[in-house]
Amino acid sequence: MARPNILFILTDQQRYDTISALGNEHIHTPNFDRLVRKGVSFTNAYSTCPVCMPARYTIRTGCEPPRTRIFSNNMSLSDQESHSLTTRCGPYLAETMKGRGYRTFGIGKFHSRPWDEDLGYETHLHSEEMYSTPEQRKRDAYAQWIAQEHPEYDFVEMLMGERSEMYYMPQMSPLPADLGVESWATDRAIEQISAQDSRPFFGVVSYIGPHPPLAPPLPYNRMYDPDSMPPPSVGTQESDHLDEYIPYVNYRVFAEDIGSTHAKILKSRYYGEISYIDHCLGRLLDSLEANEQTANTLICFTSDHGDQMGDHNAWQKESFFDASCKIPFIVSQPGTLPENTRNEQLVCLTDLFGLATTASGEPEVRDGINILNALHDKEQQRSYLIGYHGTPGSNDFKAMVRKDEWKYIFMANGGLEQLFNLKLDPNETDNLCASHASTCEQLKTILTSHLQKNGPAEAIDNGKLLAQKHTKKSLSRAYQFDRSRVGEPYSHSSKK
Repeated sequence: MARPNILFILTDQQRYDTISALGNEHIHTPNFDRLVRKGVSFTNAYSTCPVCMPARYTIRTGCEPPRTRIFSNNMSLSDQESHSLTTRCGPYLAETMKGRGYRTFGIGKFHSRPWDEDLGYETHLHSEEMYSTPEQRKRDAYAQWIAQEHPEYDFVEMLMGERSEMYYMPQMSPLPADLGVESWATDRAIEQISAQDSRPFFGVVSYIGPHPPLAPPLPYNRMYDPDSMPPPSVGTQESDHLDEYIPYVNYRVFAEDIGSTHAKILKSRYYGEISYIDHCLGRLLDSLEANEQTANTLICFTSDHGDQMGDHNAWQKESFFDASCKIPFIVSQPGTLPENTRNEQLVCLTDLFGLATTASGEPEVRDGINILNALHDKEQQRSYLIGYHGTPGSNDFKAMVRKDEWKYIFMANGGLEQLFNLKLDPNETDNLCASHASTCEQLKTILTSHLQKNGPAEAIDNGKLLAQKHTKKSLSRAYQFDRSRVGEPYSHSSKK
């Protein structure tokens, strides 16, 4: 039997609840719906380290943060460190698939450090978000395409919209839809899908949206009426901000004072970004059909993490509320996999490695599970899932246990805890640690045992979860500019 093509389609910062066919009546996603009808939708899928860089390293290594040693975005890998990572984890996924005879291509955002790290693709076309030097901008495939093919737009400093104080301000793309980065990535992927080659392909199309800034192009910027958007789901400030990292991140991205009307406007632009990507997804699916490759192509769509979008009085990610860490996850291969099916088992980004290698005929799951086998065999499904974020042994470290209808969160900063019953309280507003002490202790024991066995060792002290003295984080802004184009920002600031 011929080995299938394998196509991974990733978005950045797309929540689990942003697909019409999976229950969101406020959004228009005909092509995501098309994928839902043709595949299996995993309704309990998680990013186990819900921030860009660690999540992407779990995908490319098939290993969780205790093995990658990447627990946040705040690190850079030298060539030597990158080599030690692959020594610990094994070759990256693209390199692994290339070794199995696959033609490999990667297009879009990969958020590696260094930014142009060799990830093993035969064809690797970057479209990263910011450039630190003019030379780096010239080496970004999308920015260079704009400069060469559409120089009338090369003056634009930030091609995906402005950041810093504009991060959570509603914007419109400075480029028309057919020149936006998602359209560019789609065009390049269609070229690869249509290439004449006797080998099956393994491809990753990694879209930058709907990651802020929320700047969909015309007409998607006006597709949704803000007044029709549901308001954020919030609990008490005390409960929502028990994790000190949330107000810290809010302040970092100038989002500490966003009100309900502003939040609904932002959601309308966020949905506009997703509908733009949905249009691009339709073009990819049409290309597979035109090339008669639909039945012989395994597709997986997912995202690296979600976005709080005002839920829990929070913005951005890096928390273990579902808005941040729960993700869409759809697997489709018509005629081979079940269609229009919902599956409630626990899956995560680490499982993508095993998904690709199993489909290639040589399963290698590493820290994940074999999703394709688990579809048919409950004994191969997870009984619980662990999440990690922040430097182990520091105040920033926190961890999650997801089991049955329960979620337990431990925060080293003060040794604080949260317990939610997701069946009865899907919006996670009622912390049950006090009223359900035995359940809290059971999940805490699972987490402690798991960390003792798998690490990180720095999170454990004398057989217990290491709690730090509670410390309020110092607030600071994140200033994000295209350094290839501007000098010192805010050169006329009145601040002393």
